[in-house]
Amino acid sequence: MAIDRDVALISDPTVREVSWTERDVILYHLGLGAGENALDPAELRWVYEKNLQVLPTFAVVAGQGISAGAIPPVGMTLPGIDIDLRKILHGGQSLTVHAPIPASGTARLSSRVADVWDKGRAAVVVLEQTATDSDGNPLWTAGMQIWARDEGGFGGSPGPESVATVPDREPDKVLVSRTGPAQALLYRLSGDLNPLHADPDFAAAAGFDRPILHGLASYGVVCKSVVDGVLDGDPTRLRHYAVRFAGSVYPGETVETAIWRDGDRLMLRAICPDRDGQSVLTHATMEVSE
Repeated sequence: MAIDRDVALISDPTVREVSWTERDVILYHLGLGAGENALDPAELRWVYEKNLQVLPTFAVVAGQGISAGAIPPVGMTLPGIDIDLRKILHGGQSLTVHAPIPASGTARLSSRVADVWDKGRAAVVVLEQTATDSDGNPLWTAGMQIWARDEGGFGGSPGPESVATVPDREPDKVLVSRTGPAQALLYRLSGDLNPLHADPDFAAAAGFDRPILHGLASYGVVCKSVVDGVLDGDPTRLRHYAVRFAGSVYPGETVETAIWRDGDRLMLRAICPDRDGQSVLTHATMEVSE
């Protein structure tokens, strides 16, 4: 296995067009636990086509849901990067929102390797995806950090230093979200069909007690919790959202999100209180508008 950072960075981006409908958006929200109280008007805004709102994190699954039909398995074929897929881990995710995401629409996605960091024993591949509408106007920019064990040592930069994002004081707010026992089965219909989230035998072979919730589902659960609990239910106020994945959540468990506010910047930490405060999301920040 080998990494050639120069080849990876100069290669042309992969471009494709995707589309989605209100059904895709509603199914995505259901996969995050929306609509649990079906009589609550605030919840109906996420799961009913009348006055439907779109959570910005829908961007990470746009074009992969039920409207896409059969989805071929997505590999890790990247120019200049030959890594063992059994040793990769989704380490972090970021999203910058340039415009509100419509409830149905199309987008042109351009994906590229933005950087490769050498962490010594591990390598971190930074992927960037930009989305534009039919007129070329930017919709969102998504970033993904892929950690590859035993792929470091190629002589590259270690990347930016990690900075603690949680102040040394009590949080300004704590929000609690309860996941449902079938939530992973719902969320996977938005595109990630990895059997780790559905097959008990597969999950056991991977070292888990049972199938786990997708990391990007936890990412969305926390986003919805903050939009509902801090941003007055207005998803258009979210401008940027970045996290590091620190631990898994089993469907049916609770996610507790502590929030510290500094003007238009929110610092977050999500844990699972059902397992003695196991970390779920760390180094998490949001930039919001008033």
